Amino acid sequence: MANFLQLMVSGLGIGAVYALVALGFVLIYRAANVVNFAQGQIAMVGAYLMIVAAVDLHLNIWLAFIVALGGMAIFGVLFELGVYYPLRNQSFLPVIISTIAASILLQNLAQYVFGANPRSLPALFATQTVKLGGIVLSVQYLTILAVTAIFVAFQYLVLDRSMLGKKMEATAQDKDTARLLGVPVAFMIAFTFVYSSILGGAAGILVGPIFFVMPGMGTTIALKAFAASIIGGFGNTVGAIVGGLAIGVIETLGAAYISEPYKDAYAFVLLILFLFLRPKGIFGEKIAEKA
Repeated sequence: MANFLQLMVSGLGIGAVYALVALGFVLIYRAANVVNFAQGQIAMVGAYLMIVAAVDLHLNIWLAFIVALGGMAIFGVLFELGVYYPLRNQSFLPVIISTIAASILLQNLAQYVFGANPRSLPALFATQTVKLGGIVLSVQYLTILAVTAIFVAFQYLVLDRSMLGKKMEATAQDKDTARLLGVPVAFMIAFTFVYSSILGGAAGILVGPIFFVMPGMGTTIALKAFAASIIGGFGNTVGAIVGGLAIGVIETLGAAYISEPYKDAYAFVLLILFLFLRPKGIFGEKIAEKA
């Protein structure tokens, strides 16, 4: 039982990383009606910013964390202006291609600047494990869960229950009508890209101490996060969180009790099952009639 509980915490920790990236997928889809396939590489950018701040510049680890997230906010503005804004009046397909191109560019740019060799990222806490009874838990996984809980609480209290959230919802439903009603549509979309970049950057920073940081790390994270968003119900924020946690737990338990080499396949097996049995996902896509 102790081993099972340790695996559950590890699975929830990894799943929380997928949930943060999946939440970024969903928020941009709801605000701009596009799928940002560069979301995984945004997590990679966040991890490298943390390495620059904490390792190269020798900043305090928590100050480096704040600086890295601030850098991700600036990156989100630049990404929106460079990738989405010039194509904002085009159809769905050109924007999708633009995000894929941005993903390839970011990965190759990271390899050019930082090299292809993996780099290690220090954890936010020096203590590696904590013992609760007979259970030894990783502090890093607990940190991931705590930070994810803060983002989820912010999502619920600020973005889902405030006027800001209502403006985001109005922008997602109908941009033209929202603009006529006085909603600053361009600002709301830019804000969504900034917040999604912070989510992705936080995911990369949190998973960095567990896995090595490398230019291709965002690809696997993005694929599993995208699968999580579909499993939870694409367009549903709660579904993105639940789907990410579910994939993390299933792949961790599957690696422990079934087969370690097939660890990365479990998420996609689950995705295929959902596509056959429940294509709308656990919660289904939130649909509303346009005004």
